[in-house]
Parts: sequence; structure tokens; C-alpha cells
Amino acid sequence: MKTLIDFLPFLLFFGAFKLYDIYVGTAVLMAATTVQMLLVYRMDGKLQMIQKITLALVLVFGSLTLLLHDERFIKWKPTVLYVAMALALTVALWGMRKNVLKLMLGAQLELPDGVWHRLNVAWIFYTLFMAAANAYVVLYYSTEDWVSFKVWGYVFPLTFLIAQGFYIAPHLKAGEPPQDGASQ
Repeated sequence: MKTLIDFLPFLLFFGAFKLYDIYVGTAVLMAATTVQMLLVYRMDGKLQMIQKITLALVLVFGSLTLLLHDERFIKWKPTVLYVAMALALTVALWGMRKNVLKLMLGAQLELPDGVWHRLNVAWIFYTLFMAAANAYVVLYYSTEDWVSFKVWGYVFPLTFLIAQGFYIAPHLKAGEPPQDGASQ
């Protein structure tokens, strides 16, 4: 159910874009993301920081797209989101000595500190890659191509998450306390 809720705004955006245009798609995306966040809040009792940022960016960039009738704003939103994520992960890790991934997922996954560190760095590079990929498509391709990239571009996060699963699997040891990770 939660996966459907996660993808619903994009699916509705895609449908509205195909039936109408980028502006109707943007309005649908804004409404659907707002409803999505309300549902998540109702189910979880809170929104994660990334969910709040995503909602804010969708509403701000969507509003600019509609008010100025300029599709560039909604097309640049993913790049801005990915760069913000990369900056937050980087500043937290090397500026504040905090591993955001471990803080968010450490209660569910027991991993050595070295593994958490490498995962955090991998996420920094992944978000920078996704920001660059989106920016490239925005700059050099049509809006129709950008929307297609948004659809078929889901292969990138899927591949990244599967690879991440293969990476952490050997480090998950049932019943063993977490290791220091320095030798990992």
C-alpha cells in the first residue's frame, strides 16, 4: 500500500501530462503530492524531513511553473532536490560527523560503522549522479523526452537499491551485536 502511495503522484502526473500537457500535469502533481503527504502523516503520525522537503519543492516549483507558465521550474525540481540531499548528507557526515542513514535506519539495521559510512558516501554520489542526469536531460532534450526519462529513469534508483541490498546483505548477521566496522 505504501509503495502505491509513493508512486501515485508521479503516475497521476504522467497520465495528466499525456492526456493534457505539462501544466495540467504539474497541477495534478502538486495536488497528488499534498494528498500523499496527508496520507503518510495520517498513517505514520509524522513526515520525514525528506518528505517535507519534497512537498515544499513540489509546491514551490510547481507554483512557479503555473504562475509563470514556464515548464523549466518543474523540470529542475528533481535536480534541486537531489543536490539538496547530497549537500545535507555531505555536511552531516563530514561537517557534523553524523551519519544520516545510520540515524534514520540504525534501529532497523545493525551494520558496522564502516558499512554505514560507505553507504552514506554511496548515497552522496548517487544523488549527485541523479541530479546531473536530470540536469542533462532538462538541458538537451524536449519536455516529452524529460517525462519519458522520469518514467524510464526509475531503473537508476531500482538498480542502486538492489546493489545496496547486495552490499549490506553479508554484513547482516542475525543475533550478533553490531561490529565496530573499522576493519570493514
